[in-house]
Amino acid sequence: MNHELIAVVDENDQFIENQPRKKVHQLGLRHRAVHILVFNDKQQLFLQKRSLSKDINAGLWDTSAAGHVDAGETYAACAHRETIEELGVCVDSTLTFLFKLPAIPETGMEFVQVYRSTHNGPFTLEAEEIDGGQWFNIKDISRRVADNDQTLTDTFKTLWLKFEAQNHA
Repeated sequence: MNHELIAVVDENDQFIENQPRKKVHQLGLRHRAVHILVFNDKQQLFLQKRSLSKDINAGLWDTSAAGHVDAGETYAACAHRETIEELGVCVDSTLTFLFKLPAIPETGMEFVQVYRSTHNGPFTLEAEEIDGGQWFNIKDISRRVADNDQTLTDTFKTLWLKFEAQNHA
């Protein structure tokens, strides 16, 4: 995982060079990621609990699926790949782009493209990345974000506030 190459980008999300993931995080360089919000037919959101072995945000609750955009990969291709890798499902038929977040400290200096999808599970969670997952009601998530719940990642809280503003969740 720490040897994967990811694209380093400038303040306009323009490619500069590929660097190892570990170096990008150590130096706080701008890079790209995707986050996917997977809702079920009851309009509940599936959140993943990040593995305790993760180097960043270990044990915290995060979006349904997320990951770095690999060198040479598009945001959309990454969203497709991450849902298959982390959840064991293909959601291409319902995958919709929502918005893009800037590369700021709250997102770990990642430009984040956020997608929405619908799937009722069951999921096959990637054991190395995820310790568990659960469906949550939107109102409960909004309350937790408003309360600055420290068990949620900063990126998730940042993107949820934008999601709420756009969707009046």
